[in-house]
Amino acid sequence: MAELQPLQYFVIVMAILIIVLVVRGLRIVQQAEVVIVERLGRYHATLHSGVNVIWPFIDKPRRITWRYVQYDVTGARLQVLQRETERIDLRETVYDFPRQNVITKDNVQIEINALLYFQITDAVKAVYEISNLPDAIEKLTQTALRNLIGGLPLDETLTSREQINHKLRIILDEAGEKWGVKVNRVELQDISPPQDIRIAMEKQMRAERDRRATILEAEGQKRSAILQAEGKREAQIAEAEGLKQAEVLKAEGEAVAIQRVADAEASAIRAVAEAVRAGKADPTQYLIAMKYIEALKEMVKGSGNKVVYMPYEATGILSAVGGIRELLKEGGKS
Repeated sequence: MAELQPLQYFVIVMAILIIVLVVRGLRIVQQAEVVIVERLGRYHATLHSGVNVIWPFIDKPRRITWRYVQYDVTGARLQVLQRETERIDLRETVYDFPRQNVITKDNVQIEINALLYFQITDAVKAVYEISNLPDAIEKLTQTALRNLIGGLPLDETLTSREQINHKLRIILDEAGEKWGVKVNRVELQDISPPQDIRIAMEKQMRAERDRRATILEAEGQKRSAILQAEGKREAQIAEAEGLKQAEVLKAEGEAVAIQRVADAEASAIRAVAEAVRAGKADPTQYLIAMKYIEALKEMVKGSGNKVVYMPYEATGILSAVGGIRELLKEGGKS
């Protein structure tokens, strides 16, 4: 077997060097990821998704060390996790904060568990403006949450989750702009007051419900009494209107009857006057007959059984009444 010449050694070494340079110089970046490249210790470029070429031994990806604190379900700290990476994920990230104790404005200690949705928008700022981005976001969220809850009483804290989420997102978004982070949403998972406060709140809620029920019952009884009174009043008004109408109709009937009687008497008087002027009747007999008739009316009045005796002279007067009738007939014909 022939020995290799120096030129062949040189070719082999150059080939190996080229292969190493190609392997070290080609960088394939996944979708939604970026890589920060430094040249001789200074920022040089940002590699985006796809195939990228760098100069080996001159250009070097910046490695990032991020530390995470792991907690159990009760919020107790278990361990600190440290992860080194040279790739920065640009997708939205969900960070679950552990339970923390917060004191409200009325000095009530409560436990709050929050979720944070953030996204890296500027990888350069996320690498060079802050040393440990997840830890910084966690500490900033805890501080801002304590400040917000400290200015609210307990009742308002329990009923103002949307307002707290909105204010907290604004605070984190303003601070995260310097770090190249966009805070999309902040959600309060759970707000847990102490056991004695929960018992007192349940009692208060039960008392409030009983009060509302009592008020509704009283309002119903009041409305019922008002409706009954209005019904009685309308019934009395209707009855009074009916009595009034009946009295009016009765009075009108009596007035018509009186008018007719008066018209009849006026006609009779006119007929008698005509007969007297014509010389057909004696007015003296007419007046005597009318007096006798009135006397007879008074005699037959009264209760009980009575026997009325009529004097003999009265029979003549009654015959005169017949004559008056005939006189009235003649006066009517004339």
